[in-house]
Amino acid sequence: MKLTMLGTGNAPVTECYNTCFVISDDDRHLLVDGGGGNTLLAQLKRAGIDWKDLREVFVTHKHIDHLLGIVWLMRMICQNMRRGTYDGEATIYGHDEVIAILRDMASTLLASKDAAYIDDRLHLVVVGDGETRELIGHAVTFFDIASTKAKQFGFHMDLGDDRSLCCCGDEPYNDREEPYAAGATWLLHEAFCLHAQADVFRPYEKHHSTVKDACELAERLGVKNLVLYHTEDKSIARRRELYTAEGSAYFHGNLIVPDDLDVIEL
Repeated sequence: MKLTMLGTGNAPVTECYNTCFVISDDDRHLLVDGGGGNTLLAQLKRAGIDWKDLREVFVTHKHIDHLLGIVWLMRMICQNMRRGTYDGEATIYGHDEVIAILRDMASTLLASKDAAYIDDRLHLVVVGDGETRELIGHAVTFFDIASTKAKQFGFHMDLGDDRSLCCCGDEPYNDREEPYAAGATWLLHEAFCLHAQADVFRPYEKHHSTVKDACELAERLGVKNLVLYHTEDKSIARRRELYTAEGSAYFHGNLIVPDDLDVIEL
């Protein structure tokens, strides 16, 4: 299995793409979020992933830097279904608010002849807090992260062989996530900026964490591998170096600060 980071940045970045990624198990792929536009299609191409192979998608929440790329993917899927160049079906999962928005945007923005494939071969499926489903052959449990801004879900994936991956969304950790995050083999967590630059980027005003915060959390939870994402892009040239230097003082597991298109073996 592998994790391909299509984007690693927060909402207004221009030096990288908004945070979204693909979890792959051989030829099966799960896309998590879509970033803020059709750059999603370019990032998939650069990563060597054919968008037609994305049959399962999960959208964490309704913010535009996570949702709008999904609308482009829906357009491509529906158009190609109509043209006979997309075989089979696809499913997009999300909580009730996300699915309602995607359904409304499809009916408003897509041509009616394309939107006709919604619920026929492109399925929009609501998942609930604590609900488990099988995605790309693995048990995935969705959970509400208790966001103070917009309803948001994270997820826990069973990787097999007593290994797990937990995605905490893009906001600071809430104690209600502990059953899913504690002892995770892989923890994906946002780190808006260096703690040393909190006075510059003001992450707490935006309800985000620093590198130090995320690393202290991973250490406390007994996580083996920590992946930091959803960052600022002003330090992009030295981001990996700077974030690793600060984080290593607080987390003693394997700390990964990926760039866009990095591939991580799970």
